[in-house]
Amino acid sequence: MSPRFIVLDGVEGCGKSTQARKLAAHLRAEGHEVVLTHEPGGTPVGEAIRELILDPAYPEMDPLAELMLFCASRAQHCRQVIAPALQRGAWVVCDRFSSATLAYQGHAGGLGVAAVQQVNRVATAGLEPDLLIVLDADPRVGWARKFSGKQSDPADRIEQKSLQFHEAVREGFRQVARCAKAAVVIDADRSPEEVFSSVIAAILEGAC
Repeated sequence: MSPRFIVLDGVEGCGKSTQARKLAAHLRAEGHEVVLTHEPGGTPVGEAIRELILDPAYPEMDPLAELMLFCASRAQHCRQVIAPALQRGAWVVCDRFSSATLAYQGHAGGLGVAAVQQVNRVATAGLEPDLLIVLDADPRVGWARKFSGKQSDPADRIEQKSLQFHEAVREGFRQVARCAKAAVVIDADRSPEEVFSSVIAAILEGAC
């Protein structure tokens, strides 16, 4: 298989980070160079922006300002990490990408898809994943999964938004998947092993 840019995305607690790690390990075991990365963040500049975006101390952050910060992080990420990795022949497995901005800020946040796409297009210079994998989960199940452990971190600024907001995010991801050039929606309300089997199947079946 030729190198690919794979994005895993979905609502809070859907298991995307777990699946991204499992996919990266699987691909490395097959002999591929793999860059496992995430958004917001992925670079020193991006991590600094991530701390600002997710800090609960800023509940008044305007949705447009939020969008600009996400895309600033993404611009650095694309130019410093993702594009160079793809150019040298590596696979890139990314935990969140522009799909998240469309679902969170465009759909649930009320900015609209067109506005988000316009800013995102500048940030990415047109770079798109070869395959978007949306892990579809009930936000209530995801929340319980994410915060059920005693060692769970406190909820960040976005995680603290209402259930209605996160339900809108879920529907936003479904709409994003329908419009993406290559996307698959996978039922994430199952065991990690079952979900991972579906992730591998999506790649092997040539969805990207």
